[in-house]
Amino acid sequence: MPVDRTCLLNGDDLYVADVRCQDPPHGWTELRPATVFGLVMVRRGLFRGRIDGVEQLLDPATVYVERMGSEQQFAHPCGGDAYTELVLSEPQVAALLGGDPEVPEGLVFTTPRTALAQRLLTARARDGADSFELAERAVALAAEVLTTLAPARVASGRPGRDADRRRVVDAARAALAADLGLGLEQLGRAVGCSPHHLSRIFRASTGEGLARYRNRLRVTLALERLTEGETRLAVLAQELGFADQAHLTRVVGRTAGLPPGRLRVLLGPVGSVPSSA
Repeated sequence: MPVDRTCLLNGDDLYVADVRCQDPPHGWTELRPATVFGLVMVRRGLFRGRIDGVEQLLDPATVYVERMGSEQQFAHPCGGDAYTELVLSEPQVAALLGGDPEVPEGLVFTTPRTALAQRLLTARARDGADSFELAERAVALAAEVLTTLAPARVASGRPGRDADRRRVVDAARAALAADLGLGLEQLGRAVGCSPHHLSRIFRASTGEGLARYRNRLRVTLALERLTEGETRLAVLAQELGFADQAHLTRVVGRTAGLPPGRLRVLLGPVGSVPSSA
């Protein structure tokens, strides 16, 4: 079966792909065990799944929760289809489910909020968002789905007291200030909190998500470096954790209103910008 798979995020703990199946075969696929935990979020078309002998209908209003080790096979009664695939490592699943990686059974029905979050994730990936932002969005989406199956387990890892939440948020801010290159999973480990809960309490405390706050830090530091006379934009991008100079230009331009090349002229000492810049 021809499959067009576009990888949107590929990290140690998270994998996200846009998948389009063209001209699938008639009948059921071969029976195989699931080798990963994953979420299959149908965007277009229709699947039939036979999971451990029980049939399920999977349409664009459902999310198939793939449980590691389950025996599964699929049929495509309406021809080609498209879906978003989100795969999490076992430690990431355990972090979302209160320390236990065992995933509860069940078919999840999407809400408008879930459907929008799924499409914003793919849209931001197409727009060139960095892996930190995509990971934050993917973890939040996975948590939203798993909350439908096990709300108490998903909520169990959240720091209970206001003072504890403030300490976690302050620790995350300090860790980012010290190392802007930290990934979301690394940041969670550094402050002793799951990425999902860290993102939620950080937003509740500061009014914005981790990725946006991190970008604000990076842009502020970029402005300071340009004011001090830094002219090497590629070096600046690398040191501040941007993917490349083009990424620096997009983020600074969107946030500060002017591209770094122009800001370099406006903010830098007289004569600090090479004539060829």
